[in-house]
Amino acid sequence: MPNTALRILGAPAIGVGLLSALLLAPAVDAKLLKSRRVLPEPDKEDRETIIRLQIFLDEEMFGPGKIDGAIGQFTRKAVAHFNFKHGLQHDNYYKVVNDSEEKVKELYTTYTVEESAFEFIANIPSEPSQQAEVPYLAYRSIEEFIAERYHTDERFLARINPEVKWSAVRAGAEIKVPNVTPFRIEDIEKHQKFEEDEALSKRLAIVDTSQKLVAIWEGEDLIATFPVTPGQEKFIHRGSWTMRNMVTTPEFRWDRSMLDTGQRSDTYYQLPPGPNSPVGIFWAGLSKAGIGLHGTAYPHTIGRSRSAGCVRLANWDAVRLSGLIRPGATVEMR
Repeated sequence: MPNTALRILGAPAIGVGLLSALLLAPAVDAKLLKSRRVLPEPDKEDRETIIRLQIFLDEEMFGPGKIDGAIGQFTRKAVAHFNFKHGLQHDNYYKVVNDSEEKVKELYTTYTVEESAFEFIANIPSEPSQQAEVPYLAYRSIEEFIAERYHTDERFLARINPEVKWSAVRAGAEIKVPNVTPFRIEDIEKHQKFEEDEALSKRLAIVDTSQKLVAIWEGEDLIATFPVTPGQEKFIHRGSWTMRNMVTTPEFRWDRSMLDTGQRSDTYYQLPPGPNSPVGIFWAGLSKAGIGLHGTAYPHTIGRSRSAGCVRLANWDAVRLSGLIRPGATVEMR
């Protein structure tokens, strides 16, 4: 595990480094460690355990990023925050491994492709000027549709379905997918607005732009964390803001000047909604004009590339925000 610093968002700083000398001692047997309720990070070759952890953490609202069987920064951070919630050492995998074994009995399930899936797939252009002319920014392929539905990417989907010829997939085809609650885009109501809520509007969202995470708090109780892509450093608006609005399937005003300089111009394109919109299928706007938490067309880039000023989440995480926080809540950008 890399010796990098990690802050529990909203809590005192801790260090994510090597395990204690006890855990690193080669003479210490794994069964003995487990009997002491201590377990180290799974070996990177133990993909079954890692996938089970990722599915479990995703279901527990501690987003590990895409489910791919690889221990990366966001899986480690999800474990650390899950452990913080339960009063455990950040790098002790005992509880998360055991809880995942208890709750995730099957790593994979089968998705039978429905005819309706193809209603969300189209040959969409890549240029904003052309995108503004189409009615919906759909998925570009059936594998992109299925990958996002099951919180993964096309590469992992291809790896677990080596026999599938994706260009030939039709309704009725059976595809092996991670056994996670699916992101059902067909259930997303068009332009659904979410109003203030007595409980959810009192919660706090903390966006840590260096850790690339958003954490939802209710008082001293950590509710959820998700990976994000923050804005470019020159566009980050640090401080305390209020969530003003929240809506599904937003349209997007694409303005090159706004993206490059942070200043609006009179030359722009109004892009339609859809999963391949630059803001995905969800928008939560802040009291800082033009800034919000939103989805993305590129979930595999979360945490790596930089946006123009907003905070991007994978669509499958963004859509969950309405059940966790509402307009009126405080959002701290750090």
